[in-house]
Amino acid sequence: MVTKNYLDSYAQSLEKPAEFWLDAARNISWSTPPQQAIDSSRAPLYGWFPDGVLNTSYNALDRHVEAGRGDQDALIYDSAMLGIKRSYTYAELTGLVAQFAGVLRSRGVGKGDRVVIYMPMIPEAAIAMLATARLGAVHSVVFGGFAPKELAARIRDAAPAVVVTASGGVEPSRRIEYLPAVKEAIGLAGTPDLPVLVKAREGFASSVADHAGWLDWDTEMSVAVPAAPVDVKATDPLYILYTSGTTGAPKGVVRDNGGYAVALSWSMENIYDVCPGDVMWTASDVGWVVGHSYIVYGPLLAGATTVIYEGKPVGTPDAGAFWRVIQDHRVNVLFTAPTALRAIRKADPEAKLLERYDISSLRTLFAAGERLDTDTFHWASRVLGVPVVDHWWQTETGWAICANPRGLDDLPIKAGSPSVPMPGFRLNIVDGSGGDVENGTEGNIVLGLPLPPGTLTTLWRDDERYISSYLQAFEGYYATGDSGYRDEEGYLYVMGRTDDIINVAGHRLSTGAMEQVIGQHPAVAECAVIGLADPLKGQRPSGYVVLKSGVDVPEEILVKDLVALVRRDIGAVADFKHVTVVEALPKTRSGKILRKTMRQIADGDEYTVPSTIEDFAVIEKLIETLRPAAAGD
Repeated sequence: MVTKNYLDSYAQSLEKPAEFWLDAARNISWSTPPQQAIDSSRAPLYGWFPDGVLNTSYNALDRHVEAGRGDQDALIYDSAMLGIKRSYTYAELTGLVAQFAGVLRSRGVGKGDRVVIYMPMIPEAAIAMLATARLGAVHSVVFGGFAPKELAARIRDAAPAVVVTASGGVEPSRRIEYLPAVKEAIGLAGTPDLPVLVKAREGFASSVADHAGWLDWDTEMSVAVPAAPVDVKATDPLYILYTSGTTGAPKGVVRDNGGYAVALSWSMENIYDVCPGDVMWTASDVGWVVGHSYIVYGPLLAGATTVIYEGKPVGTPDAGAFWRVIQDHRVNVLFTAPTALRAIRKADPEAKLLERYDISSLRTLFAAGERLDTDTFHWASRVLGVPVVDHWWQTETGWAICANPRGLDDLPIKAGSPSVPMPGFRLNIVDGSGGDVENGTEGNIVLGLPLPPGTLTTLWRDDERYISSYLQAFEGYYATGDSGYRDEEGYLYVMGRTDDIINVAGHRLSTGAMEQVIGQHPAVAECAVIGLADPLKGQRPSGYVVLKSGVDVPEEILVKDLVALVRRDIGAVADFKHVTVVEALPKTRSGKILRKTMRQIADGDEYTVPSTIEDFAVIEKLIETLRPAAAGD
């Protein structure tokens, strides 16, 4: 039996991985329980539970109904945009998923076929995902509102049997029409006859009636015959999730069924301390890996209640939006991105709006997506009065590489650190040659092979690209692409992407470390530091800061303060002298600041703005700021 404390669990996962993960697999319902933990016959392409057979959608829904908990809420939909709240019990959600699986089946979708889902944050997005999985098919969710060219690239690569979409998405200041974008995308993809299923929403100009041959969700649901779960092998793909590639071609991360179900089930109990009946709200989008893992699959596998929120942290209607959702739905665990916390803090620095709401149900706040800077960590800890847990993972890993496992141990929380590696992740810090570095020394963060269950198994139809992208840089390791260091107690500190290390007159310096220092200033809401090309020193750091709401400080005084802080905490070798106050930083919709794009613009290099950007206008405003900075003005 696996022990219930962190140190023993982690040690067992490395020393006896088969025993550890087969034990964890007992929390999943199998049609054929696995006897073998890992298949190494195709190393470095590993497979978990190769002899196991299951259905992931059944595990997320039907089994809870069969256990007598069909009346419990499974999903709560809260649209701050439309003022709508609706709850779905496990029995209701299971019925809707079975019905929509019948719709897909009637359109020829079967085991192994792909379904592209291009949806806003509405319940039908999760229903479509779970219905696809119910058939043993493979879903590929594309963030609603992506440009037609990007959607077309994913359609071409995934070759779906069906596209599922909705009339559009609702933003605070506008409505985004999806149907014209879908029509253009399937034309660009060269698949004009591809079936399209549309969930109609009120208030949009384009409708399913405008597109010959397209199908209405509600009409199809009214005549469909519910579909039963289809068994698949544990190693069969559950979904493809595309992430931007360095070549411009999207990389389709492949997640399996069995390993993913086991890993998420383990994480819900041991990392998030979420049990059946608890309410978990992950304030993300189903288009991202966080939404896949902890809006849809994780909470439902655990028998918990999940919240789908259609809104923003601020502006819908104000910076108290998150606190209102916690109160209304008695949320026990909130998972959000640091950028959301910084937005709330910027608009309401003293959290005065929090006084309107009862958030006593909240036990823990988890953050991921960007490094949780120490200033935001301390602010959130103070105003919420609950543990604030940073944890670190990637689209490719599917769940946390490092975390503070609240269901296993009461480990100390250290500001600036996502804590310690989770079971199965053989984390190491190496130099450029792959040699180990001492504690406290920054280097490349790598993970020993094989990776644990739940992580990517390959890239869609491209094993060679998977190997060359992740496994060739350091023999025997998966290269995370991030840099960081460990302290004497084994806590990890992630400092940023490896290309965010800059070389100033021969000194290798972390822009992430500089950002941590700048973020301590009481006027700064958020910041980014990039390295600009310098003819004398190779590179020099340049800082860009967004001020908190209501702050009025002369820019020349702020610059002096920040330069002094960096000099004090990092040293004169940083040569940090340039700071610019900006209205906003360019980010992806998941909250990552586009530092690489900023650097390319500043250096006058060719650049491509990622399709995942939140607001193109922010980049356009910054271009005027960045290029003079590069010239040294």
